[in-house]
Amino acid sequence: MLALSNVEVVYDKVFLAIRGVSLSLEQGGMVALLGANGAGKSTTLKAISGLLAPERGEVTRGSIEFLGQNIVPLGAARRVAMGLVHVMEGRRIFGHLTPDDNLLAAYRSGGSRSRLNQLRDQVYGFFPRLTQFSNTKAGYLSGGEQQMLAIGRALMTEPRLLMLDEPSLGLSPRLVQEIFGIIGQINRETQTSVLLVEQNATAALEIVDHAYLIENGQVVMSGSAADLKKNPDVQDFYLGGAGQVDYHNVKHYRRRKRWLA
Repeated sequence: MLALSNVEVVYDKVFLAIRGVSLSLEQGGMVALLGANGAGKSTTLKAISGLLAPERGEVTRGSIEFLGQNIVPLGAARRVAMGLVHVMEGRRIFGHLTPDDNLLAAYRSGGSRSRLNQLRDQVYGFFPRLTQFSNTKAGYLSGGEQQMLAIGRALMTEPRLLMLDEPSLGLSPRLVQEIFGIIGQINRETQTSVLLVEQNATAALEIVDHAYLIENGQVVMSGSAADLKKNPDVQDFYLGGAGQVDYHNVKHYRRRKRWLA
């Protein structure tokens, strides 16, 4: 469904943000893109969704194919129409509108009222908590409820590929578990493919099939979720390790990572 081949992104024609990134995602699959803050995860998503231009970024090398078509020349709106939707970090809901109006705003122009109601009922089925606040301004919702609304709003576009940027950001462990469980349910019940960007590797590897690890703008490791969970370097640097943490060594961890040797 999605294939990136040797993609490079440059900001302001000077700063090389990602270099030689290649990854793929199958129809109906769930893939995680893991890495520390500033590793290039969000830039990779923006390259796929077409949102680099407002930040003066551009794809300068490589190809991005979605459903067999090179989408690099296409604008963001055209990519959404193809079924590719990006839920950005920080939720970005319309805080002055109700949850119901947020969902309505995302529905395609000219669509039928019956289909609108079907999609809205589907969203409330996945996120029943939102029905309690149907007449409340979305800006007053909790962080977890706003994240649910952001994902629900994306589902109103009937996506074929749902890209989520840090859905666990700022949420309690209980809410992270709940939202990640719902993401898995959406994937299973609607066959919507999911590309998940996360720093919370533990939560992400519980629900995805395959994962890529990105550092300093490069993919340094990939494999099944089970294989990455068993990898000793991933355990030490992203899953909390198996025992006591030597914080001095963590501070200087780049010297010891096998994939950077």
